[in-house]
Amino acid sequence: MDINEFIVQVALPEHRVFAEEIVTEMAESAKARGTGIAKRSPEYVAGKMVEGKAVIAFHMDGTWAGFCYIETWSHGQFVANSGLIVSPKFRKAGLAHAIKQKVFELSRSLYPKAKIFGLTTGLAVMKINSDLGYEPVTYSELTQDEEFWKGCQSCVNFEILKMKERKNCMCTAMLYDPATQKHDAAKKFAEELQKKPKLYERFMRIKQRLVVKPKPKTGLKALLFLFTFLFK
Repeated sequence: MDINEFIVQVALPEHRVFAEEIVTEMAESAKARGTGIAKRSPEYVAGKMVEGKAVIAFHMDGTWAGFCYIETWSHGQFVANSGLIVSPKFRKAGLAHAIKQKVFELSRSLYPKAKIFGLTTGLAVMKINSDLGYEPVTYSELTQDEEFWKGCQSCVNFEILKMKERKNCMCTAMLYDPATQKHDAAKKFAEELQKKPKLYERFMRIKQRLVVKPKPKTGLKALLFLFTFLFK
């Protein structure tokens, strides 16, 4: 079984019929891991589908295979990709990664300026997050929205979280900050240009022409060409 056997898409309103099955599997999975999750009702999950804020996966035979949804906190400043679940019979096929990739892209599309974060104890999820650009952070860098932290009350480690005054717990906090990502990309671009003097000189000439006499279309194409050339 491989990832080519699955369809991963933004959930549609008609997928609400799978809400009960999804919520049940979330609870069973958490129980098997010995951890807790923020409990959601079938109605809540169905609502995410109707809003276009969820990703669902199916096997090519039409069987439900996986799910994840988007939650926003602190008035849209933070986004969490929550409730990631893959049906047990479809695990180890790369489906979790595909779902996380899709819901990450959806989050970036709907909330391009928001910081995307997650709390997890799973090494596999940490690896996926890292591949997407997330970095480990302290809990203080996450949303301080009380409603989010109330979701931890159903976790078996909640007492630890309280004892640590919400500064840390058994979960690892990871964050994708679009502002930092843009800064890092620009920095990398500049560093690569410095390694190629002739290309750097050409880049600066183009940049100077844009400043003196802006030519949006021509300049943009030139800069895009240079960027593609450097990182292809």
